[in-house]
Amino acid sequence: MVGIKGIVKKAMEVGEMGFNKEGGVINWFPGHMAAATRAIRNRLKLSDLVIEVRDSRIPFSSANQDLQPQLSAKRRIIALNKKDLANSNVLNKWVRYFGSCKQDCLPISAHSRSSVRKLLELVEFKLKEVISREPTLLVMVVGVPNVGKSALINSIHQIASTRFPVQQKMKRATVGPLPGVTQDIAGYKIAHQPSIYVLDTPGVLVPSITNIETGLKLALAGSVKDSVVGEDRIVQYLLAVLNTRGSPLHWKHVANQMEEITEISEDKPDYNPKDLRPNRKRALNASDVLYVKDLVTEVQHALYVTLSEFSGNIEDENDLECLIEHQFEVLQKALTLPHKSSEARLMVSKKFLTLFRAGKLGSFVLDDVPEFNLVS
Repeated sequence: MVGIKGIVKKAMEVGEMGFNKEGGVINWFPGHMAAATRAIRNRLKLSDLVIEVRDSRIPFSSANQDLQPQLSAKRRIIALNKKDLANSNVLNKWVRYFGSCKQDCLPISAHSRSSVRKLLELVEFKLKEVISREPTLLVMVVGVPNVGKSALINSIHQIASTRFPVQQKMKRATVGPLPGVTQDIAGYKIAHQPSIYVLDTPGVLVPSITNIETGLKLALAGSVKDSVVGEDRIVQYLLAVLNTRGSPLHWKHVANQMEEITEISEDKPDYNPKDLRPNRKRALNASDVLYVKDLVTEVQHALYVTLSEFSGNIEDENDLECLIEHQFEVLQKALTLPHKSSEARLMVSKKFLTLFRAGKLGSFVLDDVPEFNLVS
């Protein structure tokens, strides 16, 4: 892992990210989030149970370290959201790890009602001992930005509206693609007898992240705005991780797929790379799906070829950098971007990140599972 450490170290050179020479600090902490942190600390004292939402791709890095002492002292369920984007085998190891720490943990998909129902069942089970003596119970949902807290709240409301005799019309939480979009702490009554309130809280990212790689993982997962780190730097780190793990070598089969797609899409109309951008006014048709599938295949094939033909030392920082630079060039071609464009590298980075974050390149868990002993 020597090579990737060099890539991570060079992230300190990105001025906007605010890394210092001593260890690296991300200076990104919006004012509204600082105020939300104070409110969260106060409401934690009153809460009966906390649902801490984390990103399944970064089960450790997406934890708010500043709040961990308080969170661990409460009844807590760690909900690993976006489980469909994570490698299930590695994710199961994380669940066993949390179990060894006597911490309740459940992988979920916030947009899946069946998945959220399982979470609610666990919440009720954990609150059984409290229900008998408390007429009103408070459940807090916390987490860093963009892990899916608001989406989870909305799913809970949809389920509660058919499952519980709710006394008042429920209000949906604000959901957005950018970190920190939910900017108020709001409470929602989801059940009666006993009264259960779920509070949606803005995600609070710690003001200082001394581990540079943790910051890069958060940026890669979308918990830090791309502009803070720079899409170029994020993709360099992602490519370093993929190459070091040998992930592209698992895409050898795409060569055959490319031939099949070529035969199927002979009459396919021309497309512009801008078609990847979301268009809410028009639903995807069969041609759109074929185009994205074709694009993903081209990207995977390009990375497979470059890594399989690589003759350098993947553990050497300079060799790894050369490989990544070459991959940027082939990705530009695979993504059918203009060769002479002054913003070609930025365009490559944005589109590659879009494919990765949507799970089109496969499922990944970026955090390594700590060593642990299973509890008998």
